Amino acid sequence: MVKIVSSVTVRSRREPVLVCRKCLKRVPGGSEVKRALKSAVKSLRDAQPERHPRLVMTSCFGICPKRAVVVASGTTLHRGEYVLLADADQAADVAALLKPADRS
Repeated sequence: MVKIVSSVTVRSRREPVLVCRKCLKRVPGGSEVKRALKSAVKSLRDAQPERHPRLVMTSCFGICPKRAVVVASGTTLHRGEYVLLADADQAADVAALLKPADRS
């Protein structure tokens, strides 16, 4: 006998930041870009009581810009936007764009 379970919706305590793995390999200094983005996202933790978002490496988004990395979060995807990160100096600005919306 198969037991039927009703569907349950759960909400994550941290919103993932999606980073295109293919773009990260192609951009010059990709490891520095990843490191800078990770530290910028962690710095958002001071402004939020929740845990900081986690960087999640994904497959290709299909945009494939030259000399930039495609980055997205649930907030930007909800708006239908992707963020292009060209170098490590822009990581703090990009992290502010990726910041999760308030959950009220």
